[in-house]
Amino acid sequence: MVQAVQEKLRRKKAFRVIWNYVIITVFSLTYAVGISLFLDPNNLAPGGVSGISIMLSRITPLPTGTWIILINIPILALGLWKFGAKFLISTVYCTIVSSTFTNMLSGFPALTTDKLLAAVAGATVIAVSMGMIFKAGATTGGVDIVVKVLRLRYRHLKTGNLYLIMDAMVVTLSGIMFRDLEIALYAAVAIFVSSVVMDTVLYGRDGAKMIYIISDRSEAIMARILGDLDIGITTLQGEGAYSGKEKKVLLCVMRKPLAPKAQQIVKEEDPDAFMIVSDATEIFGEGYKSYFSERL
Repeated sequence: MVQAVQEKLRRKKAFRVIWNYVIITVFSLTYAVGISLFLDPNNLAPGGVSGISIMLSRITPLPTGTWIILINIPILALGLWKFGAKFLISTVYCTIVSSTFTNMLSGFPALTTDKLLAAVAGATVIAVSMGMIFKAGATTGGVDIVVKVLRLRYRHLKTGNLYLIMDAMVVTLSGIMFRDLEIALYAAVAIFVSSVVMDTVLYGRDGAKMIYIISDRSEAIMARILGDLDIGITTLQGEGAYSGKEKKVLLCVMRKPLAPKAQQIVKEEDPDAFMIVSDATEIFGEGYKSYFSERL
């Protein structure tokens, strides 16, 4: 009986892994559509590795997809060194597949030459694709890994600020390179649209997330969340009604972009952990809104 249950669990896990890679493959294709058929042909470089690759493709014979792979090689090597192979397997796969699709689609004409429409449509397609890829347990590499490494060394730096600085640098360079302020402004529009859409795909329309975590490895989970995400945690004492065993309950409230990362940490540290994720529409206190200023 036990063996049958274990076999069923193994099959379920194998199916989930295969399904995740199907999702990654499909949305790597749509991600490439956003770059090759909307942004790239209109000279829109919306931050990150893809934006740098678009600019480099203009001054070298190598296409955008090839540059995405080349730039990601040292970044992925850095990620392998810092976080291990397990962290990078799905990311390497996603990077290679999405870059290959990007090159394959580059021979097709742009779906629109209206730069505003290209910025909005391209950013929307990319954001939906990245959101689904994140949900499948992968990333598109690049800036995500760089930010994670920087946060290991400089914990006082905020993740959101690092993304903003890097994107702003790429957008500014695109305006200088193409000698067109409008190009840079349209790229900035693409970044804004992508951020809003991806938030909606990943986290819905709510302001923040509140997570309760019950695990036998609560200390390890707490250390990872405090170290990697730089958010506060409150510990509560609980007791199992059936077992009578004391449990440490972790309560943490975070901004939407950090929620899937927190869940991934819990999954890595204790796949059997019990989590309750709910919406927090208003948060008052340090790092969030001031109760007094909001009520005045």
